[in-house]
Amino acid sequence: MAETILSQGVGYGIILGFGALFALGMWYLSILLARFQNEVQGSEMFMTAKRSVKTGLVASAVVSSWTIAATLLTSSTWCYEYGVSGAYFYGAGATVQIFVFAVAAMELKRRAPGAHTFLELARIRYGKAGHITFITYSTIYAIINCVNILVGGSAVFTALTGMNVVAGVWLLPVGVVIYTLTGGIKATILTDYSHTVVIYAMVLAGLFIVYTRSDILGSPDIVYDRLRAAAKTTPVPGNAGGEYLTMHSQDGVLLGVVFWCAVFGTTIDVQLFQKAITADPSATLPGYMIGGLSWFSIPFCLATTFGLAARAMQGLPEMHTITTKDITQGLAMPYAAQALMGTGGAVFVLLMIFMACTAGFSADIVSVAAVFTYDVYGAYINPTASGVKLLRMSHLAVVIWSVCMAIIATGITHTTIGVNYLVTCMGIFTSCAVWPFYSTTLWERQNKIAVIVAPIAGSLTAIACWLGSTHALYGTVSIATTSNIIPLIIGNGVSLISGALYSIICTFAFGADDFDWNRLKTEIHIADDSDVKGLTSEQVAQEKSHELLTPEQDLDLRRGKVKAMAIAAVLCLVFVILWPLPMYGTKNIFSRGFFKFWVALTFLWAFGAAFTITIMPLVQGRKTIKLFFTTMIFGKTPSETAALEGVGVEGGEDIDYRSSGPGDEKCTMADEQAV
Repeated sequence: MAETILSQGVGYGIILGFGALFALGMWYLSILLARFQNEVQGSEMFMTAKRSVKTGLVASAVVSSWTIAATLLTSSTWCYEYGVSGAYFYGAGATVQIFVFAVAAMELKRRAPGAHTFLELARIRYGKAGHITFITYSTIYAIINCVNILVGGSAVFTALTGMNVVAGVWLLPVGVVIYTLTGGIKATILTDYSHTVVIYAMVLAGLFIVYTRSDILGSPDIVYDRLRAAAKTTPVPGNAGGEYLTMHSQDGVLLGVVFWCAVFGTTIDVQLFQKAITADPSATLPGYMIGGLSWFSIPFCLATTFGLAARAMQGLPEMHTITTKDITQGLAMPYAAQALMGTGGAVFVLLMIFMACTAGFSADIVSVAAVFTYDVYGAYINPTASGVKLLRMSHLAVVIWSVCMAIIATGITHTTIGVNYLVTCMGIFTSCAVWPFYSTTLWERQNKIAVIVAPIAGSLTAIACWLGSTHALYGTVSIATTSNIIPLIIGNGVSLISGALYSIICTFAFGADDFDWNRLKTEIHIADDSDVKGLTSEQVAQEKSHELLTPEQDLDLRRGKVKAMAIAAVLCLVFVILWPLPMYGTKNIFSRGFFKFWVALTFLWAFGAAFTITIMPLVQGRKTIKLFFTTMIFGKTPSETAALEGVGVEGGEDIDYRSSGPGDEKCTMADEQAV
């Protein structure tokens, strides 16, 4: 390992300092909201944010949820190994799933507007056995994802500061747990926004430094020349001419296929459905589509910057020589940033990794807490639990889950398994459940036997094909051989396809169902938070109103589903076929001019995504922000301030002011209309 240029104290300081900053910030914000906006943290607010989050914050939440340590590390490492194709195929391989998922999210909002978790639907449709099957698979994915976050994040802190890797595993979740307990999913969404803004700022800073300001590189021309020279000394097997500046990369395409299949398995993550539940019905479609297009810029732009820079600087005295172990841990980007920016670059990477890890971990622990609270405790242990008890159970779940993930991650750090391995093999275990999950909201014919048999049989089939092909091709089964591309393609592909085939076969072999969708509306109810201190009867009644959609909302969601299917089809066609395949088929090697165009495209996409994700939530929430500060400064109730400002009290982003707290004047619907 290269000598670290940062002390261990810097690593501990960033993890503990920024963790404390976010924890204290959310704690103080919750006090301000409770005092000046009558916002009380009941079980509904903790888990669903009153189902009123608008487009901008939904998009930023999607970006943040999809941005984990592997997004930053693996994408750059692929680009380092395979050139520009690695950056593209990583980004495209994980973007199309967001577009497809938006269709299921639209139907979830329409068919079960009062849902707290996606798994509530499974319990009603399939009974206890199907419900437990879905809980098991969503938990398997959550374990892989959370462990991946902790292992990847701690590896970077260890590489750049020398801090103990186990200490990093245990300290990274501390601040996350505290601010999540304080603010629930709303805290997660607000910190998602702040984390995403910081990550985009750093992506843009990296682009400027590598291509305009660096003393080592500093221009597209220098990067181009060094990459062409690198292709002569260390050519890429399977790439056109052995070049890094080509989209014709056999291994790059194959890894893209692996990732495409594997990442479909991530869409069974209940935290993605949880973000859909928190969204305002009108914000679901644009939020997910904007979020998907914006997220693509992070791996694409970051890898095109630091992945190519790492390759271009190999052999220079300023650059650490990348080893096989470094590639396994995804450390191309950290070492490139360190070489380009010195101490500042190392801090730059640590902050970015910290933001990605804490945002992703927070999203998962809130969703896992929701599953435990409503799908385990509320469904089978205490069905009549009060709002206070549900809130306590969710807090307990957050703490227990975080401790368990740290224990598992600690064990993984003592093996040769790294983030790249976890990312590429996770679909083997989870993609088999994609079809059964999606069909729960999209296909009324799927029966109970299918949702039990298909995922389990799919997993067994995929694992057998993965390990069997590894042994047949390489003669032995180990971490090294099972991480080769061909076995990964076989395992991930078989998992995704077999899950669908088994579901369809079982459905028609044992009698197709004809599920009545209205049951989801009549059997899923908003939790009774009337015993939560500070909540008025009007606020509880207002929460209950979300159980049913208005006819206008239902119609909008029906139309939105059709739009989502059309948009998803077009965008998938562009990202999977129209953009990459012509460039692959022609075996074109980038000219100097085309590489400059590619860099310019990278700049434009990053700027567009950063501007959209940063500005949209502020514009949509401008009335709420103004109302909040005016109320805080002048000390008036929300309804009085709204009347003073001449705006409606429900014009905000995700905060509902339609009822006052204890001692304040009531603000009824008639009052709002009068305002």
